[in-house]
Amino acid sequence: MLMSYEESLKILHSHIKTYEKIEKIALTECLGRILAHDIKAPHNQPEFPSSAMDGYALRFEDQDKPLKILGITPAGSMPEFKIKDNTCVKTFTGSLMSEGSDTLVPVENVRVENDTLFIEKKVAKGFAVRKVGENYKKDELLLKKGTKLNYSELALLAELGFFHISVFIKPIVGVLSSGSEIKDLGESLENPAQIRSSNHIALASLAKNLGCETRVFPLLKDEAEATFLALKNALQSCDILLTTGGVSMGDFDFLKKALKEYELIIDKADIKPGRHIKIAKADEKFILALPGFPYSAMVMFNLYAREILNAWLLQPKDYVCKGFLQGNYKKKTPFLEFVACNVEFENGRILVNLEGKKEGSSAIINNLNNKAALMIVPKECEFLENESLVELIFMP
Repeated sequence: MLMSYEESLKILHSHIKTYEKIEKIALTECLGRILAHDIKAPHNQPEFPSSAMDGYALRFEDQDKPLKILGITPAGSMPEFKIKDNTCVKTFTGSLMSEGSDTLVPVENVRVENDTLFIEKKVAKGFAVRKVGENYKKDELLLKKGTKLNYSELALLAELGFFHISVFIKPIVGVLSSGSEIKDLGESLENPAQIRSSNHIALASLAKNLGCETRVFPLLKDEAEATFLALKNALQSCDILLTTGGVSMGDFDFLKKALKEYELIIDKADIKPGRHIKIAKADEKFILALPGFPYSAMVMFNLYAREILNAWLLQPKDYVCKGFLQGNYKKKTPFLEFVACNVEFENGRILVNLEGKKEGSSAIINNLNNKAALMIVPKECEFLENESLVELIFMP
């Protein structure tokens, strides 16, 4: 009896250990990298009350009176003046508020005659004054370990004064495609029974989309001794090795035999496509033996390799959601199905349809074109009606 997908995930996660490969790199090189430690605020920001606009710093209760302008406080300069009765200081955006002031009246609300200020439109108390700690307070957790660093996170780190940041080293994902029938890019097909390899392109691209480095190894022919050696050599330079082909029931499926040299933790699952999936451990490394059909291989990467990478890099499973099926769907197999689908957003609803998706084998690469997602059809389900609420997985 085949294990369920849920059971296979539990087994997989029980073998995933904490990823501790960390490096320190320049902030300017950190876009898209994963933060390897928490970042807390070293101080309040701002540390002192400051101006959010160009205007005049004064006491709130003095707005009905002519006010003497004591001087100016440019941004980046410490205030030289102390506000007392009937006085003000011209203050610029980002400037610190002068001692004794509690309100800023913007320049468009005032009239100036010589060194006297007349307020023509009053403001509320505290107007345009940024309070101490408005951005963040001392010791506040600003960025959690596992945060993917995008433009705003990098801007925050620059504001905090960081030059180098500790990030997780990009996991290395290797791809080893096998099959005597496949030819590499640029090679001529010698007969109609041969095909060009596409799995290595697809899987390496998926891994890169998830922030990994990739190693694409030479295509592997269906030879027993070569298969054992290629697997051993490839493992030396990657954290996860993806193989394609050679795991089903054929006479030339030598990868299945080669995996017996390692700790096999998952051997088939009750899913479609990819029920012949095999996952093995080599110390702390993983070998994912994926099917040879491209669609199956890409789906299996998303269902299993992505789980390992997310666990290592502390990433949320935020690519799963639900949508409303447009049209009916009759289930094709007795397994848990992952079906390529289109996703649209309309009037606040997520809509799912199968327009343009071809039925047939798991070799149809183009079913995953145009940002396709995967619709999950439960094992026990036989038919989905129009407007059924279905679970979706977005591809990387």
